[in-house]
Amino acid sequence: MIQCKRAYTPAALEDGHRVLVDRLWPRNCRKDQLSLSAWLQDVAPSTHLRKAFKSGELDFAQFTAAYRQELAAHPEYWQTLLPYAEKGTLTLVFAARDTQANNAVVLADWLEEALERSTGASSPACYLSDFPEY
Repeated sequence: MIQCKRAYTPAALEDGHRVLVDRLWPRNCRKDQLSLSAWLQDVAPSTHLRKAFKSGELDFAQFTAAYRQELAAHPEYWQTLLPYAEKGTLTLVFAARDTQANNAVVLADWLEEALERSTGASSPACYLSDFPEY
């Protein structure tokens, strides 16, 4: 299971593996306050993308598309999170005020899709005989 939680919300036992997925440390948070398993700065949106979204240059749909492109280009940044989501609870910790439109929500959707792909059939059925022109 994957869930998203603001850095300013207290940690709970059911949070499981807690990972900060922001490039910058949350303001006014002490390191011992967050109870993190890891801080993965590289999985966060690039600085340019983060600033463009924050300034309003990009709306959430545009941000989502651009961030998903960044994630697709660097699977090494997010693949280490999949085993935690498969085995238990993975909590993506973020600092943004908006709990619905932020990078953690996009990353959670991305990871859910990756989990679905990995649990599917090992290979697709062959339909070559249905398309003799190939």
